[in-house]
Amino acid sequence: MTSILQSSMPSGAEQQQAQMAELARRIGQLASADRMTVVVAESLTAGRIAQALGAAPDSSGWFGGGVIAYQPITKYRLLGVHPGPVVSAECAEQMAKGVLEIIGADASVAVTGVGGPGAEEGHPAGTVFISVGTRCGVRSFSYRFIGPPETVVALTSIRALTHLKDVLLN
Repeated sequence: MTSILQSSMPSGAEQQQAQMAELARRIGQLASADRMTVVVAESLTAGRIAQALGAAPDSSGWFGGGVIAYQPITKYRLLGVHPGPVVSAECAEQMAKGVLEIIGADASVAVTGVGGPGAEEGHPAGTVFISVGTRCGVRSFSYRFIGPPETVVALTSIRALTHLKDVLLN
């Protein structure tokens, strides 16, 4: 089921940055406590999630890095995504699994979707797929964010960090 979110997420850029920083700080605490390595595979967010994680305290001890796979060919070659549509839960799941394997990490988050302003692969702007993975499995979420591309990217980043934090809590 796709969630359509608009007003329930932080609106101002400063508030969004603060929320991402707090989520990244909490992810770092959880990963450090469990001696886990966290990695990312990003498409439409183009490194924004990695930037938040890398800026968190003591990130060199728990953040393993990631892959920015903006073009489909990068997803196929580096992350082992099967050729075909890249705006899908299946693609996000394959990205999450692929980055776990190539870096040898314990937990991952992957994002793909349509930032906008136009549609892609038959999906309207704001369509987003997020997957979080561990060595035990992968879980996916779909969203439809309303707003210009910079809003879609910010809301996707916040939601992805939230799902990553939740998987570390469990």
